Amino acid sequence: MRALISVSDKTGIVDLAKALHALGVGLISTGGTAKLLAEQGLPVTEVAQVTGFPEMLDGRVKTLHPKVHGGLLARRDSPEHMAALKAHNIDTIDLLIVNLYPFEDTVAKPGCTLADAIENIDIGGPAMVRSAAKNWKDVGIVTDASQYADVIAELRASGKLSDKLRFALSVAAFNRISQYDGAISNYLSSVNFEAEKLSETYVPERAQFSGQFNEQYVKVQDLRYGENSHQQAAWYRDLAPAAGSLATGVQLQGKELSYNNIADADAAWECVKSFEATACVIVKHANPCGVAVGATALEAYSKAFQTDPTSAFGGIIAFNRPVDKAAAEAVSKQFVEVLMAPEFSAEALEIFKSKVNVRLMKIALPANYGQVRNALETKRVGSGLLLQSADNHELALADLKIVTVKQPTPEELHDLLFAWKVAKFVKSNAIVFCKNGMTMGVGAGQMSRLDSARIASIKAEAAKLSLQHTVVASDAFFPFRDGLDVVVDAGATCVVQPGGSMRDQEVIDAANERGVAMVFTGVRHFRH
Repeated sequence: MRALISVSDKTGIVDLAKALHALGVGLISTGGTAKLLAEQGLPVTEVAQVTGFPEMLDGRVKTLHPKVHGGLLARRDSPEHMAALKAHNIDTIDLLIVNLYPFEDTVAKPGCTLADAIENIDIGGPAMVRSAAKNWKDVGIVTDASQYADVIAELRASGKLSDKLRFALSVAAFNRISQYDGAISNYLSSVNFEAEKLSETYVPERAQFSGQFNEQYVKVQDLRYGENSHQQAAWYRDLAPAAGSLATGVQLQGKELSYNNIADADAAWECVKSFEATACVIVKHANPCGVAVGATALEAYSKAFQTDPTSAFGGIIAFNRPVDKAAAEAVSKQFVEVLMAPEFSAEALEIFKSKVNVRLMKIALPANYGQVRNALETKRVGSGLLLQSADNHELALADLKIVTVKQPTPEELHDLLFAWKVAKFVKSNAIVFCKNGMTMGVGAGQMSRLDSARIASIKAEAAKLSLQHTVVASDAFFPFRDGLDVVVDAGATCVVQPGGSMRDQEVIDAANERGVAMVFTGVRHFRH
């Protein structure tokens, strides 16, 4: 058995080569990898000795040769193939260990030149990978260090790789080539090429959205069904999911997550991650129906639950702090579909043991969890895709423009920022009443902003919450004064909205007339 090794990332490669040598596998290698293995005292044959042709063009041409590709592509069960190898003095290659030039890492570096990007486009590596992967019945193709242990284990156990492992390695190899080519396409089609600036130090300007958009995901699991029972579905994650994102979570107990569970869980998790203070978010049908901050997880949950106990039934609950015994005891009294937190105490886990259908999700949060967000958002449309930068705008006190005679109090300003943060996660048209770090009424997803305002008031009344001296956030401007009048009639004394309507002055005059404070943000938060 012969193995050809050619890797850019040399993590674990020496140990792998030593294990292969101990199993009697002959080693062939290229350039720096061959030098490294030789320095470790391993007998290694340079590719140039195999091909009878020296590496040339700064290493660009070394493995593009019939004695390499013939050895990889020849079918061992084909007499014609084997006769051709014999006639041309070509030996088979049974194992290929290759990882590619680090193109993705290179172009991710600030100030990457076009020359560096181009130089890190691997040619020989992908060609060998494709050859070996195509001939998977006879050749094992290893493209990642995480695969080394399985390969060595099977070779030690039986002296060869099983069909199952070779096929799995082939699939992984083609996936890797697809990812690699997609990254190259994304980069090159985003370059705003300027020939007059071309030089070795030329750093091109790049469009935010490339001419061709190639996105890669890995399947997490098949789902029982989609949004409705007659639809089929699966859950995929990014190739490299961000720390603290839903895709990194571990389900500790409960039934399998459904399509709707995942969609709602993501809405709750992204919302709760936006708060620095201890927070709890309860989501129902993709909308927050209760959000609050508190001194403890229990206090945050108790306040969030008060907003809308009816909608909280069968909801998705997220905490940005560990769930302790006290919080678990409170949550366990209601019907909850999914409960998410960075950690659960031993007592909390014990409490939920009897609630076997409750899905517990543990999602580790990094130190900067509030800044860990998706950079892009996609939405499928007929035969196409909408792509946009994610709504990651953060509002600061300094951004607020007070437009009324009445000034907000410090307490109102604090609640305004809280309400505005919540409104960003509520489906448009969104109206959110808040007080003391707690949602008091939420109106979501109505065709009319006026109706959203009325529904928020109705919700508060149903929950027996007073809206007197509350603040209100509106995700977009009030086109007329009637929406403002509804929230003021309900008891609001301070309003935050984007502004920007042709009738802004009419609404400002109405606020002054009603004796309430109003603040403009200059930014809207539509969420469709």
